[in-house]
Amino acid sequence: MSQTRGAKTSEVKVIAVNRKALHDYDVLERVEAGLVLTGSEIKSVRAGRANMSDAYARPQGRELWLLGAHIAQYAQASHYNHEPTRPRKLLLHKEQLARLIQTVQQKGLTLIPLRLYIRNHVAKVDLGVCRGRREYDKRRVIAERTTEREIQRALRQR
Repeated sequence: MSQTRGAKTSEVKVIAVNRKALHDYDVLERVEAGLVLTGSEIKSVRAGRANMSDAYARPQGRELWLLGAHIAQYAQASHYNHEPTRPRKLLLHKEQLARLIQTVQQKGLTLIPLRLYIRNHVAKVDLGVCRGRREYDKRRVIAERTTEREIQRALRQR
């Protein structure tokens, strides 16, 4: 079967997942954002050498920046290499950006990158508008997950 002209296939290669964020925060909303990277950074990301565990996004002026994300230096870049933890600009539509900045200014909400992936040869970040969980909330979520898993296991055995 041939594709029609201009149709894109959505190839997604997940590079890094922030599992710590899914444990520590309640995700209220998800937004996809582009990422401004240098040449050595995108090569390192494509090689799978990125870590998002301590990363967060913060508005500065009318822009959104990704802070704390670690993208390892690319070995073949020699002296043209990048700083591994430098701030990286996030790309969003103007309306999305304004809405996110307004949402984050509410008390207790923050922007956390949930995963870094490459879609159609472009690096993207899945941002979550998150609210921090308290310790007892974390325990409750773990208990619910465990009981759900046991119920599914019992249903499969029948």
